[in-house]
Amino acid sequence: MSRVLTIGVDDDLAAAFRANGGAVLALGPAAATDGTALGLLGDADAPALLALGAEVPLPAALALAGQAEVVSSGTSVVLVAFADPDLWKEAMRAGVRDVLSPHADATEIQAVLARATGLAEARRSAPAPVGTPPAPSRRVVVVASPKGGVGKTTVATNLAVGLAAAEPGSTVLVDLDVQFGDVAGALALVPQYTLPDAVLGAASNDPLVLKTYLGRHRSGSYVVAGSDSPVAGDGVSPADVGRLLDMLGREFRYVVVDTAPGLTDHTLTALERATDLVLIGSMDVPGVRGLRKELDVLGQLGLVPARRHLVLNGTDSSGGLEMEDVERTVGGPLDLVLPRHKAVPLSTNTGVPLLEAGGKDPVTRGLRTLVDRIAPPAAPVRGRRARRRAGAR
Repeated sequence: MSRVLTIGVDDDLAAAFRANGGAVLALGPAAATDGTALGLLGDADAPALLALGAEVPLPAALALAGQAEVVSSGTSVVLVAFADPDLWKEAMRAGVRDVLSPHADATEIQAVLARATGLAEARRSAPAPVGTPPAPSRRVVVVASPKGGVGKTTVATNLAVGLAAAEPGSTVLVDLDVQFGDVAGALALVPQYTLPDAVLGAASNDPLVLKTYLGRHRSGSYVVAGSDSPVAGDGVSPADVGRLLDMLGREFRYVVVDTAPGLTDHTLTALERATDLVLIGSMDVPGVRGLRKELDVLGQLGLVPARRHLVLNGTDSSGGLEMEDVERTVGGPLDLVLPRHKAVPLSTNTGVPLLEAGGKDPVTRGLRTLVDRIAPPAAPVRGRRARRRAGAR
């Protein structure tokens, strides 16, 4: 049963919360401003849901919502009101999680309670901030390509899985294809929150709140899933992306960014922060030429980081191109060549990344090599016993 604190909510709605599984403490509107609510929110057993009714003046309700984010990160704030777009925007910025109609039916109330309970549990289990290592060890790895369909998401998801396996809790994967990203699908995740949630409201400036909006993959990596729809994605600005990546870069050692094809404003924003660029092309004439053009443009913009990794994906011998021709066109050696292999579509269709499956096919081995380029494995430490044995020989 979820604990619910209502302030200034009419008796009928409070009774509806009780009827739908809430353990309700109902208080009058004065509790919003006299310190009573904050005292209850500061308890160890704080409510999962705080419902602010129409009897609470809107400025006081929004002020209390902002304070609740600080005092009790495990409490979801719901505003009881007839919503309009302007009110929604103001409420979200204050930290309100839902706007509930005064005439909400049982289904709506149950949904609000379920979201509040889930969020409270997620916030209680949110990861502690990763200890702050020296700045050079922080890595923002941008995975990009001049065109779609070259395996960019496959590489990005496997990088995140591989880095998370090397250092648990260290890695977050951001789906920055704001219109058609499918990182969640590639990882068989059904996200509760998506990119727009992570850049709006309290999550946009509070790392603790932001972490509650991250998905969690079984590999140990965290995920900012792509938008539910192109329309929702269009509401995410490059400035929003910059703030998000800056915040994640302070909280995680590895931030892996899967971008949209080409050079969108969002991708350029990510590249401004990149320590590593993984640039992927395909073994066909348009793919190779696109790779060269993108490198040239990024070079002119000064957006090629010192750690550059050129990847040619889906290679085979039937296209009539030789590797020497590709490297001559690109203007330098390739860092990784991944062959076409049946393991890749199987991985995509099942939502199990190759590095999670742990196969021995050449694509899996190549992806493991790429992980090691970004996070080289630590050298084994030889103990006293090993040294004695070495000295006894």
